[in-house]
Amino acid sequence: MKTFFAAALFAWLAGAFDIVDGKIARKYNLSTEFGIQLDSFADFLSFVIVPVMFIFFAVIDGKELMLYTPLVAFAFIYYVISGGLRRLIQFNIDAQEGEVSKYFTGVPTPLGAILLWVVYLVWLTGIINENIVLISMIIIGFLLNSKVKIPHP
Repeated sequence: MKTFFAAALFAWLAGAFDIVDGKIARKYNLSTEFGIQLDSFADFLSFVIVPVMFIFFAVIDGKELMLYTPLVAFAFIYYVISGGLRRLIQFNIDAQEGEVSKYFTGVPTPLGAILLWVVYLVWLTGIINENIVLISMIIIGFLLNSKVKIPHP
């Protein structure tokens, strides 16, 4: 349990640093094409891969055969590739150095990670089962690339 607490703590720290580094880069006009790409790579690791691995090892690991295996595979592959990776690629295509729009189109990956953490916390209470966790991952993955407008902080 200590390792899951540490993983969650470091994920929240990654979120804090993501906010701070973006604000510093824009304030001091340090935004570059390389920085945009590097930030998206860091976001992919921190807000797509880490939460998915967290969900797998905390919720699914050891239960793969008891659950509907295609649903397990689809949820993880869909979230990582169609959700997180596609969202970050589209963000990079649309991004302009030094510019920030008022709204994100689709749920940003840090918010997607927060939603996954909330799903995990609800699962801990026993209110939902593993299948609902998997379906929630698919829904959140879809929202990452939806047309929902989220205000930029």
